[in-house]
Amino acid sequence: YEIRLSLVGSEMCIRDSHASPPCYSYILSAMTWIIKRSWLIYLVHGKYNMQRSTPGKENYMNSFSCVITGHRPTRFKFKYNEKDKRCQRIKKCLQEQLIRLYHQGVRCFWVGGAMGVDMWAAELLLRMKEQQAYQDVELCLALPFEGYNADWDDWHRKRMDFIRRYAEKVLVLGEMPSSESYKKRNYYMVEQAGHMIAVYDNAHNMRSGTQQTVNYAKKKGLQIIYIHPDTAQVTAEDITKK
Repeated sequence: YEIRLSLVGSEMCIRDSHASPPCYSYILSAMTWIIKRSWLIYLVHGKYNMQRSTPGKENYMNSFSCVITGHRPTRFKFKYNEKDKRCQRIKKCLQEQLIRLYHQGVRCFWVGGAMGVDMWAAELLLRMKEQQAYQDVELCLALPFEGYNADWDDWHRKRMDFIRRYAEKVLVLGEMPSSESYKKRNYYMVEQAGHMIAVYDNAHNMRSGTQQTVNYAKKKGLQIIYIHPDTAQVTAEDITKK
C-alpha cells in the first residue's frame, strides 16, 4: 500500500496509489508555479537586502568625483586675455588643486562646458591625462543643450570641440535653450560629486550660474575649495560647522 502526495492547482492532495492515477500535468504546472514564485520572492528580497547592506554607496562613489565651476571671462578683470599674469596665476592654482584632489583619490572631474573656468579646467585635465602619472583621470562634460555655444567665436568653439572629442563622457542635459537647462546641468554635476573647486568670491556673492552651483553644493554637503577670482587665494568650506 502506498500513499502519494500531489499538487493540484495550489492545493496539496493525498492519493492512494491504487486509486485513479495522479494527473501529472497538474503536478508539473504546480511545480512551475512554485519555482516562479520562489524566484520572484528571491529577487525582491535579495534586492532589498542588497540596498540595506550598502548604505551610503552613492556618497562613497561620489567621494571620488569633483565638479569644477567658475566665472566666464567677462567676470575677470583681465577679460579674455589668458596671457595676463592674473589669469596664469588662477590656472596654476587650479592645476595645483586638481593634482591635490587626484592624490586624495579623486579620478572623475565634471565641468560644464562654458568659456572661462570650465574650459581652462578641461584643458588642464587633458594635459594631466597625457602624463603617465595621471592617465586614469576622467574628464566628464555636462552640457546644457546642443548648440549652446553657437554664438562663440571660432577660436573658443574649436577649443571646446577638441575638449568634447577627448572627454571620457559627454552628457547633454537639456533639449531647449533655457535657464532651466543650465540649472539642470549645474545640479546634475553637483549630484555626481563629493568635491567642488569653485573659482568664486564666496565673500561677495553675485547672481550667476556659478553662485547657483555653489549654493546647491553647500546644500548637498560637498567639500568645497574656493579660488578667489581676483587674488587666486585658496580657501576651503568648513562643512563641520554645518
